[in-house]
This record gives sequence, structure tokens and C-alpha cells, in this order.
Amino acid sequence: MDKKILLKVRNLTRVFGSKKKRVVAVKNVSFDIYENEIISIVGESGSGKTTTARMMLNLLKPTEGTIEIEGEDISNFRGKKKREYWRKVQGIFQDPFASFNQFFTVRKVLDDSFKLFDVQPSKEEKDKRIRKVLEYVNMRYEEVAEKYPFELSGGQRQRIMIARIFLIEPKLLIADEPTSMIDAVLRSSILELLLSLREREKSSIVFITHDLGLAYYVSDRILIMHNGELVEQGSADDIITNPQHPYTKKLIQDVPTLHQEWAL
Repeated sequence: MDKKILLKVRNLTRVFGSKKKRVVAVKNVSFDIYENEIISIVGESGSGKTTTARMMLNLLKPTEGTIEIEGEDISNFRGKKKREYWRKVQGIFQDPFASFNQFFTVRKVLDDSFKLFDVQPSKEEKDKRIRKVLEYVNMRYEEVAEKYPFELSGGQRQRIMIARIFLIEPKLLIADEPTSMIDAVLRSSILELLLSLREREKSSIVFITHDLGLAYYVSDRILIMHNGELVEQGSADDIITNPQHPYTKKLIQDVPTLHQEWAL
């Protein structure tokens, strides 16, 4: 059985600036994301990967090209339709502190997710679901519900944002460097939490990262971006063992933890 395409990106281009000073951040990028798969978009700073992610999240309009979810062009989404899209496609970012309203408690952040996406369970059901998603991320409701963001560590804030993702149950999660501001001890646990989203909710995940080793560890497929262009894509094994583009080969050589048999 053929895999079903969840998100289709075609000829995506984003230009910043004016005619006198134009910066092409993303140029003619095309790829598909399938249901229940994990892909990574890998590239150095300035490669265009985060701009691509922001367009996929419908936070930034493309200059040219289209993004379709389940056959619908997201550029046409307004009002309720856009909220429905954001329920299906959620993002988690590298700075968990910036993702919070600093005046809201954890309970209110999670509670407002229901209102934002027009989901109105009973108070009892709402409390039950919030407790459950906090358990998913190894946090106790009684310990964190009434705390504000400044009272939490970076790892705790990121886990709260992952709990919110579980609460919304998106079809696609776009994770932009979600472990880059967390200490090494917590990184593996955060990654395991995100990977459990696919197993528990059958969601697809896109990791945005500069770390090719991480991409290989978590991904079914890897997309390599360089200077705003998608220069190579393929299965994680093919990208590592049989890279075609010089930039991909350079990325592999720059990762000291890769096994010696991958050396080119």
C-alpha cells in the first residue's frame, strides 16, 4: 500500500527585502511529508531551514510556491480554517521561554489550548486530560500547575510545551532545534518524548536541525538544505552511507561521532 501524503511542498520560494536589496532565503524547494513519518531538514545557520519551517507553519507567506495539507492549499485558509490548520500542524521551538505568556500559569497555558482550537470539554474532562498529558512528560499536576514560566527550568518549560502538543494531538509536529537550549542530560529525554508522539498519536514529525548525527538517529528520511536550496534528500541510511552532494559529504565529515565506516 502506498503511503499517504500529509503535507505537500512545491516550488517554495521566500524572498526578503526590496528590489534594490533582495535576499532569497528559500529557493524552489519541493518535498512531501507522509503520514506517521519522521523527517529532518538539516543545514547550517542561514541555509533556509527555519524559514521553510515557518512557511510550513503558516506563520510566513511564501513569495512563490504552494503548501498543501491533505490536498488543500493553506494559502487560502482564513479564520476558522486557519485555526483548524494550526490544530493539525503544531510547532515547538528552540527557546521554550519565548513560547510562554509570562503572566500565565502552566494550568492556564494548557487550559487556553482548548479555547484556541474551539474544543470545549467539561471541566472534569479538561482537568483529566491536562493531568494525563503532564504524566506523559513525567510531570505532576500538583507540582507545576500553578507555577509561572520563570519558576521552571528550561527542560521543564520544554516538557510543558510538549505536553501541550499531546493535548492538541496534531497530525504534524514541526520541531525547530527543540533541544539546542537544553543541557545534554535532558536532550535524550526530550527527544524520546517527541518520538513517543509518533507512537502514541501516529503523528508525523519534522525536525529542523544543524546536527546530522541527530537527524540520522531520529529520522526515516533526511533533507539537506544549503544556501536556501534543497540539495539532497533520501532515506537516513542512504544520506549517510551514499551521499551525492558535496555539501552533504562535508556535513558528514564535520560530525566526529559518526562511525568510522561512514568516513568518505
